[in-house]
Amino acid sequence: METLIANLPEVFAGFWATIRLTVMSAVCSLLLGLLLAAMRVAPTPVLRGVATFYVTTLRNTPLTMVLLFCSLGISNVLHLNFSENPQMNGYWFAVLGLSAYTSAFVCEAIRSGINTVPLGQAEAARAIGLTFTASLRLIILPQALRTVVGPLGSVLVALTKNTTVVIVAGYAEAAFIMNELIYEGSGTVGIFLGFALGFVILTLPTGFFFTWLAKRMAVSR
Repeated sequence: METLIANLPEVFAGFWATIRLTVMSAVCSLLLGLLLAAMRVAPTPVLRGVATFYVTTLRNTPLTMVLLFCSLGISNVLHLNFSENPQMNGYWFAVLGLSAYTSAFVCEAIRSGINTVPLGQAEAARAIGLTFTASLRLIILPQALRTVVGPLGSVLVALTKNTTVVIVAGYAEAAFIMNELIYEGSGTVGIFLGFALGFVILTLPTGFFFTWLAKRMAVSR
C-alpha cells in the first residue's frame, strides 16, 4: 500500500488514460454500431451479409487478438501509423481495436431494440413515402434506443474493464501502471486492491446511472 500511495500521480495518470480511452472508444463504437445495426436490418442483402459477417467474426474473436492485429498487423507489418509519437500511436490503435470489437456488441443491442418496434410503424412510414433511411432515423431508431439503454450501459461497463488488455497495443493505462508498480515495488495485494477499487469507482456509478436512465426512459414512453 505504501508503494501505491508513493506513486499516486502515476496512478491517477493511469486512470485518466483509461477514462480518455473509454470515452473515445465508446463514442466510436456507438457510431459504428449504429451503422452496423442499420445495415443488418437493411433491405439490401449485400449490406445485411457484410454486417452479419463482421458482427459474427468480431463477437467470436478474443479482444487480445483484435488489439494485436491493430498493433502488429497494421502498424508493424503494413507500416500504417496514426502518429510518430509511440504513446499517441498506441492510444489510437487501442481505440481502433476496442471500437471495432465493442461495436459488434453495440450493434446487436441496438438491433434487439429495433426488433421491439412494431412492424406496422415501419409499414406506415413506407406508406407515407419515407425511405428506409428516413424511417429508420425518424421513427424506428428513436424508439429502439429507448429500449436498449440498459444493455448499452452494460456494454459501456464491459468496455471500461476491457481497457485493461490494451497493454498489447502499447498504450499505458491503469492496468499498465499497476503492472509496473507490482514489478518495481512491494505490497502486491495492496496495489491490486487499490486498482480494483479504482475500477469499481469508475464502473459502479456508470451502472447505477444507466439503470436509472433505463427506468426513466421506460416510464416516459
